[in-house]
Amino acid sequence: MDSNNALVVFEDKKIRRIWHNDEWYFSVVDMIAILTDSPNPNNYWKVLKHRENQLVTICNQLKLQSSDGKYYNTDCATTENAFRLIQSIPSPKAEPFKRWLAKVGYDRVKEIQDPELAQKRMKEIYKQKGYSDSWVEKRVRGIAIRDELTDEWDNRGIERGKEYSILTAEISKATFGMTPKEYKNYKGLKKENLRDHMTDLELIFTMLGEASTTKIARSKEAIGFIENKNAAKEGGNVAGIARKELENRIEDKVSTHENYLEKPESIKRLEKKEE
Repeated sequence: MDSNNALVVFEDKKIRRIWHNDEWYFSVVDMIAILTDSPNPNNYWKVLKHRENQLVTICNQLKLQSSDGKYYNTDCATTENAFRLIQSIPSPKAEPFKRWLAKVGYDRVKEIQDPELAQKRMKEIYKQKGYSDSWVEKRVRGIAIRDELTDEWDNRGIERGKEYSILTAEISKATFGMTPKEYKNYKGLKKENLRDHMTDLELIFTMLGEASTTKIARSKEAIGFIENKNAAKEGGNVAGIARKELENRIEDKVSTHENYLEKPESIKRLEKKEE
């Protein structure tokens, strides 16, 4: 699943979530931070668990990404159990939060029944942010290719988190000569999603590297981290060779410092057409 889908927003505040056992699990600490406006939601949760021991039984420890970029075991609750948690927290935001939570859960059920709804929602979000139809189509296709790759890694014994990051870095380095972290620095990005600031060509070569890695891992029946790391390097090399060939022919670089921090992608696209 793409990182963008692992976050939802309530009143401009983000809540981490993860798809597990065919339903969403939401970060308990993130929900408490919103409901209580506590400066220390972790401490609030510790006190609440001590006061109401039964709350511990409605939570699952699942790995979520923290602000430092690493994944940690985090108390999470399903939509149903989140309602139970809300009842234990006196908050004027309880009712609007309940309505919001019910809608988030219902929308996901609809999207499971009709996956095209999820794609449609994603496209609308990107368009509202100022991306062109052409760019959005590539971005959405890239997400599908990434999902296919991570599903393959899951089936081949790769652990989410650190091992995912290492393999992704191998593909990127072979494709562009830069790891994702180096690429973000190259583009002047900080916490922003790198792929949301890629040009059409950068997205295309990213897709080629990841799709090639999936095919190679399957063809070689790669199992475990080492074999899949080799497949990642080979898949990235396929895209890297193609990139260099194109650069030789157009006498220009595919990788660019360009980002969409100040101007939306659709505006920059129009400006280039007018040049």
